[in-house]
Amino acid sequence: MLTWKDVINYSVNGNPIPDKRVEKSEAEWKAQLTSEQFRITRQKGTEHPNSGALCSAHEAGIYNCLCCNTPMFDSTIKFDSTSGWPSFTQPIKPNAIKYEKDMAFGMVRVEVMCNSCDAHLGHVFPDGPEPSGLRYCVNSESIQLERDTNE
Repeated sequence: MLTWKDVINYSVNGNPIPDKRVEKSEAEWKAQLTSEQFRITRQKGTEHPNSGALCSAHEAGIYNCLCCNTPMFDSTIKFDSTSGWPSFTQPIKPNAIKYEKDMAFGMVRVEVMCNSCDAHLGHVFPDGPEPSGLRYCVNSESIQLERDTNE
């Protein structure tokens, strides 16, 4: 289980090696994504709080990166943080997420990205529920729910 100490370590000393890498040109990403998806995932944008379709999704399944379909989060660790964005306590695998220090807007935060294609997902904070204490605050426009059809 990842902890805040692990997150900080990755953001300072380098990230785990992903299972795969997906590289595309800006033109290829623009052709694949809607303008809002491109703004959020490729230009590090943020959707308005409580506007994302996945904020209130509670179906069983896996949340994948919208850009490259890499599994990011399992629905079993999603929780209602009342932050206005889908929130998770752990990535599906330690090497699914890339962490970078973000000092934009006069704050110090840790940005989370897909470790396979560098899509901006959101940020992680140390104010989540136990046992990890982590809150991965993710834009709905950067992930897609692959519903579990065995439910």
